[in-house]
Amino acid sequence: MPKLSVKDATKDDRERAVEPDKTALISIDMQNAEWSEEAEAAARAGGPKANKLAYMERIRSVLLPNQTRLQDAARAKGVDVIYTTIEALTLDGRDISLDHKISGLFHPKGSWEAQIIPAVAPKENDILIPKTASGFFNATNVEYVLRNLGVEYLVIYGICTDQCVETTVRDACDRGFLVTLVPDCCAAEEPPRHDRSIDMMDGHYARVRSTDEVIAELTR
Repeated sequence: MPKLSVKDATKDDRERAVEPDKTALISIDMQNAEWSEEAEAAARAGGPKANKLAYMERIRSVLLPNQTRLQDAARAKGVDVIYTTIEALTLDGRDISLDHKISGLFHPKGSWEAQIIPAVAPKENDILIPKTASGFFNATNVEYVLRNLGVEYLVIYGICTDQCVETTVRDACDRGFLVTLVPDCCAAEEPPRHDRSIDMMDGHYARVRSTDEVIAELTR
């Protein structure tokens, strides 16, 4: 994308369709700690996380199939799929952010909880960069990796919409990437939080497109 002056840049520039050879997908925190068949079944039976049943049902019925289609389409066009999860660099979590320590967001290095949900797991040549804070850019070298790949457009999705996804979208925008947010590949623990977050970012930090619309752009 050419450099734009203050006079030349308009809101239309944010609405540019992605260019596959300059695009990467960013999958945020699609990990076992957030969903598994066993956890959803336990929640349905009134056990642990029963208050998150709708959230887990959305992950299973909406996010997993949509993300699978999106990622497969991207790989077929040579578009990099980059994953991050919340995973400490240590077994005792001494390296994670203060906020995550306070919030109890700790998944030890190599733990089952830190692994990607199998249905949307990385393929052989995908990239996985664990993080120890909410913001992917703040806590990792992902910007360095994206610059090396020649990426200008990011397609961002995952969980939770109003937390790690939104933080990553805002940070990517501030770093000069053009961001596409995919709501039907995202979820928050409560639907109103998801909706408010999407409304907040749409047209300000990102453009919003459905899974089908992004696939159409990648494969046109």
